[in-house]
Order: sequence, then structure tokens, then C-alpha cells
Amino acid sequence: MSALSISASGLAAASLRLQASASNIANISDTAPLPNANASSTAGFPSAYVPSRVDQVAVAGGGKAATIARASPSYVTRYDPGAPSADKNGLVAAPNLDLANEAVQQIAASYAFAADAKAIQAGSNTIRALLDIKI
Repeated sequence: MSALSISASGLAAASLRLQASASNIANISDTAPLPNANASSTAGFPSAYVPSRVDQVAVAGGGKAATIARASPSYVTRYDPGAPSADKNGLVAAPNLDLANEAVQQIAASYAFAADAKAIQAGSNTIRALLDIKI
């Protein structure tokens, strides 16, 4: 596998990681009825947001493969008696997310993206220098 394709796979993995984290942050305040609630009390409400996480693995020969997976457990029980979807005890399902962890994921993704972009730039400069050699 070439250095360019290895770095390109890293760019794709970092981009996917940033996309998943951005989606998680956008939905961090969402609430929904508890999944085990009475069906008649949950009518008209969407199900709870399921957070995403990105799993990265090294590929034989170099590079990275990234896939989006669902976080488990996907929700936590939160007390919010004012929420329209709250049960009789004032409980709702909220995404199982930690804002600090999501911020760390975004920072790590941006550094990984920058490093892979620099590697591509260095490879391009090396190829350009090789092509400029005159005999």
C-alpha cells in the first residue's frame, strides 16, 4: 500500500470520527420516552437518539479502516418532569453521551486529520523533488 493511500485512509477515518462526534453533540439534549414505557404513553414521540462511535482498526499492509457503531447502552435515565415525553415519575431517556469525551474525540480527529494531510503533502513534495532531478 502506498504512503498516499495510507494517509488517505487516515483522512477518511478522522473525517468519519468527526462526523459521528458532531452528530452526537447536536443530539446531546434530546430526550424521549423510556423504551420500556407503556406504548400508549409513548405514541407520537420519536425514540431516543442512539449515539454513534467510530471503531478504527489497522489494515494489513498499512492504513486504517473505520466503521460507525451504535453506542451501548444507548441511553441513560434522566429526571426531567417538564419534558413532554416524561413518564409519570418524570423520567425520560437521554443519549448516553459525555460532552467532554465528545470534545476530546473532535480534538483527536482534527490532529489525526492534520497529521495525515501533512504526510500527503510530504509525499507529494518528495515526488515533485524526484521529478525535478535533472541528469
